[in-house]
Amino acid sequence: MTARQHAAWAIAAAVCDPELPVVTIAELGILRAVEVDESDNVDEKRPIRVTITPTYSGCPAMDAIRADVRAAFATAGWPDVEVVTVLSPAWTTDWMSAEGRAKLAAFGIAPPSGRSTAGGPVRLALQVMCPQCHSLNTRELTRFGSTSCKALYVCGDCQEPFDYFKVL
Repeated sequence: MTARQHAAWAIAAAVCDPELPVVTIAELGILRAVEVDESDNVDEKRPIRVTITPTYSGCPAMDAIRADVRAAFATAGWPDVEVVTVLSPAWTTDWMSAEGRAKLAAFGIAPPSGRSTAGGPVRLALQVMCPQCHSLNTRELTRFGSTSCKALYVCGDCQEPFDYFKVL
């Protein structure tokens, strides 16, 4: 990776998710690629192409993420940025980094537990650990929480409700 490619990746990777501002789009696995035009053009700030994949195909945060990516590059002096959304392959929670999962838990959102089994064997339901008291005595209140990618749970021990980032 060239110095310009590394710098461009770092700019995009630092953009936070607007619905989960404690994690970046890189930590969530939404950021798929950053390409820098490495032609013989004498301009040091060559066109950039950033590829992102939404957590859901109808994710309402994608417009904000595209705008935030463009703004981050403009602030860094790279105004020529194309942000492309790709739906295939579909995003999976397997793409989340360990750091992103830890940040979600520290923020009070239970990170996804287990791995995606898209196209594979049937997944068994596992208990979700409460991010407040770490109890496994939890239950799902509703499959859809504050966003489509989260479910609303409640802890039977501390009685606190919390979001659970679903395994996809």
